[in-house]
Amino acid sequence: MKPWLRIAGATLAGLVLGVSTAVAAQGKYPDKPIRLIVPVAPGGGTDFIARLLGQKLNEAWGEPVIVDNRPGAAGNLGVEIAAKAVPDGYTLVIPITSFPINPSLYAKLPFDTVRDFAPITLVASAPLLLVVNPKLQANSVKELIALAKAKPGALNFANSGSGTTAHLAGEMFKRMAGVDIVSVPYKGGGPAVIDLLAGNVQMYFSTIPAALTQVKAGRLRALAVTGGKRMSEISDIPTVSESGLAGFEVVAWFGMFAPARTPQPVVRKLNTELVRILNTSEVREKMAGHGLIPGGNTPEQLGSFLKAEIAKWSQVIKDADIRIP
Repeated sequence: MKPWLRIAGATLAGLVLGVSTAVAAQGKYPDKPIRLIVPVAPGGGTDFIARLLGQKLNEAWGEPVIVDNRPGAAGNLGVEIAAKAVPDGYTLVIPITSFPINPSLYAKLPFDTVRDFAPITLVASAPLLLVVNPKLQANSVKELIALAKAKPGALNFANSGSGTTAHLAGEMFKRMAGVDIVSVPYKGGGPAVIDLLAGNVQMYFSTIPAALTQVKAGRLRALAVTGGKRMSEISDIPTVSESGLAGFEVVAWFGMFAPARTPQPVVRKLNTELVRILNTSEVREKMAGHGLIPGGNTPEQLGSFLKAEIAKWSQVIKDADIRIP
């Protein structure tokens, strides 16, 4: 046989073997426990989502989904573990909301946020709530912007930590509104809300569950939600975009990812089942109770969304000159 025929034959055989292996993987997957990495400690939004979806996958497939909490390094530790795992569909990860932010925030990461992961589906998103201390003479976003322009540098906003979604939402607000508002960092959302209630800071982009009780009690005033549309549970609160800052949109979001090179049939099977789960009334109701909007899109759509989010936050971080070594 001529050498080029042997090479062509070997290449064709390899392709056939690869397709056969992928098809076989799809047919028997899963046949052992799945590890779902959560890069934060137990409790909180990411952990709640992981345990809810893990339970539903277990009910559907009969295989345990073991939630593996790996906190540390602003979520980067657990994500790195997932990036280096065997790409067979038995290790998955739901990164925290800083996932698309960290590539621009840190000088160097031990993984590539795009190249090292196979997107599966967006599982949930959560708009923030722009709240102010009731003593502030601003009952709307337009009034807040007018007040900030009249008193440059006099107002301040709480942030729940450098580079967090709450912090960058404030920086994005400043840039788009053209106002000078001072950022005051806190070690988490709890201390930020406490100081907002005390009047030590004037405004904060809070998670909805953390602020809504205080809003209903009249201790905080809600001006707007940061999503692209109003939320049905609080439909009387407008979006920032419709309140005078067109195009403003900030959502914390959570996606399911596998290591890069995970067989596509496995990715598709995970996607199909997760989308089904996310569309059940039980899951939608449970997520709504935590201020979450269920997701459920294609791997390609999640991949495109991730790249767009990285680009958006890169510009905000550059303009605000934020950097973590």
